[in-house]
Amino acid sequence: MTKAVDEENCHRIIRALDILGARWTGPILLAGAQGARRFKEYRALVPGISDPLLTLRLKQLQGRGLIERTVIPTTPVQIRYALTPGAEELIVVLRPLARWSELHLPADDA
Repeated sequence: MTKAVDEENCHRIIRALDILGARWTGPILLAGAQGARRFKEYRALVPGISDPLLTLRLKQLQGRGLIERTVIPTTPVQIRYALTPGAEELIVVLRPLARWSELHLPADDA
């Protein structure tokens, strides 16, 4: 017998989709999973994103506990971003979604 999805689970799913649904969030997380650590590495792995929007999304993901920002006191100062364990779990969900989109959505589908 199939169990009904309760209201609390529905709200959690909606919140999760709100996070992932923000433009560029999925590709930024996938870039982090590919080893991006510095801002310029994220920018290179997510073509088409502007610097201000990448900055905004990294801050938002940090606020959600999905990205960890580390300042390295060198000259010049280096800032590194890394996925948190929670984001690593989310990558498991994003990879099949990315694969599905490659197979079923045209490149110019917006």
